[in-house]
Amino acid sequence: MRRRILIPILIALLALGGGAASSATTVQQEGVVVTFNAGFTPRDLPRDRPAPVSVEVEGKVRTADGSHPPALRNLEIELNRNGRLDSDGLAVCRASTLQSTSTRIALARCGRARVGSGSFQALVTLDREIETSGEIVAFNSRLQGKEALLLHLFAGTPVRFTLVVPLKIGHRKEGEFGTVLRAKIPKLAGGLGSVTEIDLTVGRRYTSHGERRSYVSAACEAPAHLPGGVFHFARASFRFEDHRQINPPALLEGCSVR
Repeated sequence: MRRRILIPILIALLALGGGAASSATTVQQEGVVVTFNAGFTPRDLPRDRPAPVSVEVEGKVRTADGSHPPALRNLEIELNRNGRLDSDGLAVCRASTLQSTSTRIALARCGRARVGSGSFQALVTLDREIETSGEIVAFNSRLQGKEALLLHLFAGTPVRFTLVVPLKIGHRKEGEFGTVLRAKIPKLAGGLGSVTEIDLTVGRRYTSHGERRSYVSAACEAPAHLPGGVFHFARASFRFEDHRQINPPALLEGCSVR
């Protein structure tokens, strides 16, 4: 099953050298500050065929005055329509398998479906505000018969908890952002906590039916007379418990033909 889902093909601005890299964008709205960044490696890619890549996505939430930020409830990430996701031959992990598990147990149960990893930070308010951090593992999954990801977040100290976040994968027929990843963030610590930072890298090479595959792949399909290009790569929408919605500007990314 090969699907178009992530990464480049020249879309917007063509640039000699094609080496432009995305830079984080930060937006402040009514005292809430959101930072979003996304990119891929390597940037040197073939012009005429897809090659393996990894995608990194970062999001951070804070308040301008240092107070506890509102809880993030919905996250939507839109990605350039060109690129490929290949999950043929990968195991499928189900959310019920990961509930109330540590990272070690989650990997023991669903390691064959692993397609990414990262880290996160959170704030939990008990008798005082506690900052905690932990690991993220991304697993190949299916929701309602459609391709999806499961994000497994686990923190061991000083507050122990597990969050399993389904990430739905949708597709649009028109527009430069053809793939949409949507997540509804579960309540943390009974509503007393907020996820404040996520850093996730997705990408895996594997073998299926004797053939080498890559979970994410892309080409740098710049016109023949140019060595690379720059294009809109990703944009995001953050929706909070107080119904506030923050939409940082789209990020530019560049590739060069190897």
